[in-house]
Amino acid sequence: MTSEPLAPVLEAVRAAGMSTGTLDLSGVRDKAAFMDRCARALDLPDWFGRNWDALADCLTDQGGAPGSPGRLLVVTGWQEYAEAAPQDWTVAREVFTDAVEYARERGTGLEIVLALGTRS
Repeated sequence: MTSEPLAPVLEAVRAAGMSTGTLDLSGVRDKAAFMDRCARALDLPDWFGRNWDALADCLTDQGGAPGSPGRLLVVTGWQEYAEAAPQDWTVAREVFTDAVEYARERGTGLEIVLALGTRS
C-alpha cells in the first residue's frame, strides 16, 4: 500500500496540530525485523532494547506534551507480519493498544491506526 491514499488524512491531522508518522511493515516476517523497522521508522533512542517492554516505553515517551493534540502513527503493510508471526503480531497489537490507552489517560495524545489495503 502506498502512502498516497493516506495523504489527505495525514494532511488533516497535521492541520489539527498533531504530528504524524508511518510505520511500514512491508516485508517484515519476524520479531527481529519488526523491532529493527520500529527503531528506524520511529527514530527510537539508542537505549531501545528491541524488545516489547522497550517498545512500549518508547511509544509512551513519544506522545505529545500534555494538552497538545499529540501524534498519529499509521501502520501499513502489517498483514504479512501478522500472517508470518501471529503470536508476535498479537503482542505488537497489545503494545500499541496499551500505549494509546496510556496516552489517553495522561492527555498526551497518541493514536495508532492500522491501515487496510492491498499488499504490494
